[in-house]
Amino acid sequence: MSERRSYPPGVPCWVDLSAPDTQGAAGFYGALFGWRAGFEAEPEAHGYGLFHLRGKKVAGIGPVFHEDLPAGWHSYVAVADLGEALQKAASAGGRVALPQTQVMHAGRMAGLRDRENAFLPLWQAEQHQGCELVNEPGAFTWSELLTRDPAAAHEFYSAVFGWTPGGDAYYTRWQVDEKAVGGMLPMPVDVPAEVPPHWVVYFAVDDVEQAVAKVKELGGGQMSPFIDSPAGRLSVVHDPWHAEFAVISGVQEHH
Repeated sequence: MSERRSYPPGVPCWVDLSAPDTQGAAGFYGALFGWRAGFEAEPEAHGYGLFHLRGKKVAGIGPVFHEDLPAGWHSYVAVADLGEALQKAASAGGRVALPQTQVMHAGRMAGLRDRENAFLPLWQAEQHQGCELVNEPGAFTWSELLTRDPAAAHEFYSAVFGWTPGGDAYYTRWQVDEKAVGGMLPMPVDVPAEVPPHWVVYFAVDDVEQAVAKVKELGGGQMSPFIDSPAGRLSVVHDPWHAEFAVISGVQEHH
């Protein structure tokens, strides 16, 4: 079932895009995934908008509003208590990147950086629980950490979220209550040293080749070759403003 009304703690629950050109990005993703964008009228929303697919919320979009929140896609992990999660992150060797912030009546957000400085936002839900549609073409389906120190990441994320590692020696499948919630793999050796460890957001598509061709047609680009993974055929791409994301033909039942 791809419709969701809530998320347990420790599960990625929401994705959004920090974009230097929100209107342009809305047009790009609308053409790529069939999303409809609507922007909040209230001044306190600071230009934030929502993407919908089949009338369901699938992602958010907003301007780059903080120097420690890089432009690009971000996946939020649901937590029951932001303060406790940030305290655990600090105790595990991370740091607070964004302090707790009330987002109107939707909920509370904060951001952490792990031991390698990879950024990950957190969400404590109130009226807004997260993505209402996942794990189907055009919707969020997976989050994956690219890291140069998998051992440190194992310790950090297990301490903060209680994630348990599954998978094999190369690819980690993070689990909550024995259900996969995300992945991790070593940073590929051909990635330039200046590229920091980071999380990648995956969207499901019917046909990866067609999706990548559409990305290019709309002014984006392909960052990786086509990869046939156990989860499905995939490729990493970027939009015209160089926000990175991945498209995959397999659906990851991780919520």
